[in-house]
Amino acid sequence: MNEKMLEELVRQVLASVTQAPAAPAAAPAQACSKLDPKADYPLATKRPELLKSPTGKKLSDITLDNVLSGTVSADDVRITPETLRMQAEIAEGVGRVQFAANLRRAAELTAIPDARILEIYNAMRPYRSTKAELLAIADELDNKFAAKINAAFVREAAEVYERRNRLKAE
Repeated sequence: MNEKMLEELVRQVLASVTQAPAAPAAAPAQACSKLDPKADYPLATKRPELLKSPTGKKLSDITLDNVLSGTVSADDVRITPETLRMQAEIAEGVGRVQFAANLRRAAELTAIPDARILEIYNAMRPYRSTKAELLAIADELDNKFAAKINAAFVREAAEVYERRNRLKAE
């Protein structure tokens, strides 16, 4: 009984993981049928066939036995941009527009290496970057990773920091 509970707990945690491996460019939006929040949420329970790992494993492949045997690796339990976009669609369907926007930003971030995300995070703290440095980050997000939403966010931050005198002195 405890093993079954543990396996279900692992499955739930893995289904909600919000980190993805680095990729050279953002994955294109995958067309999926219109999701119905009442019928399709939670996706892991009601539409598990839609969920795949970045390595192509199905949700049903992610079991405690497979984790313990090494068949499932850390890359298998990362969330995909497609899953985040589907979650955004569900959130929008119940009127959680801001949460949906956050999920779409997260979907873009899955293409960026973790170390680079931390560098960007530190660069965006007040007084850490010049306006030119922030705009260069925005260009990188836009051009290298196709992270258009996040690039716009960094550009907006650069403008706000300039108005509020929160930029690093040049």
